[in-house]
Amino acid sequence: MKTLIVSIRIFLVLTVLTGIAYPLLVFGIGQVFFPSQTAGSLIEKDGKIIGSKLIAQKFSSDRYFHSRPSATDYATLPSGASNFGPTSAALRDEVNKRRMLLGPNAPDDLLTASGSGLDPHLSPSAVFFQVPRVLSARKLDTASKEKLSTLISSLIEEPQFGFLGAPRVNILALNLAVDTMFP
Repeated sequence: MKTLIVSIRIFLVLTVLTGIAYPLLVFGIGQVFFPSQTAGSLIEKDGKIIGSKLIAQKFSSDRYFHSRPSATDYATLPSGASNFGPTSAALRDEVNKRRMLLGPNAPDDLLTASGSGLDPHLSPSAVFFQVPRVLSARKLDTASKEKLSTLISSLIEEPQFGFLGAPRVNILALNLAVDTMFP
């Protein structure tokens, strides 16, 4: 009987520590030191939440830079990859369909979906590849091309800590900046 009482006490103490105290401590630290991140890194425009820096959105208009393809059509709850392997005929057909649409020189990250299907970034080469389409859709001149290229270059995020990952551009931030620069 004594062992049962000790076991119940240990269970209750560990439940309070690991199930209540620790999560509240981590949440509190996050609120104090990383308030934007704990709130979802939301982006507001005119007082209205329009997206998150961390989650890709679908942009279908030619006036905007398009995000990386998503196997789940940018849905957040069933996010994930298509689970097609490198020898999958379905994956090959999907990539070939995108290549036919974008052209033979399209960068890989415009042809393949990310692992989560919600990657908000593209490589600088994939962004610069889309510049002619965006310029044409917005009816912008050659001088605007230089301004747009400078804008893109200013939004390139370097690898984290200088060596983790690759240079990338957040597509939502880019499209907001393009709307501001070329209304």
